Amino acid sequence: MGNVETPIKKEKTVIPTAENKKGIENHNKIATHLEAAADLHKEAAKHHEAGNHEMAAESTIKAHGHTALANEHQKEDVKQHAVTK
Repeated sequence: MGNVETPIKKEKTVIPTAENKKGIENHNKIATHLEAAADLHKEAAKHHEAGNHEMAAESTIKAHGHTALANEHQKEDVKQHAVTK
């Protein structure tokens, strides 16, 4: 068989618009809050292992707050994606 070149799709050059920048910022905010929540849950587990259940509860409540904030940003992101499609 001969050499058949596979066509390569070129990605479009995307110039960030105000709306696109808002979406990028939103995704970064979501990631930041989810990372913070994960760190706080790990912290809570360590507190439980050490028998310090009050500190574990405090870390858990903080983690819940970050998760709630991430969810708010996700709702905005879903709205933006629904509008642009």
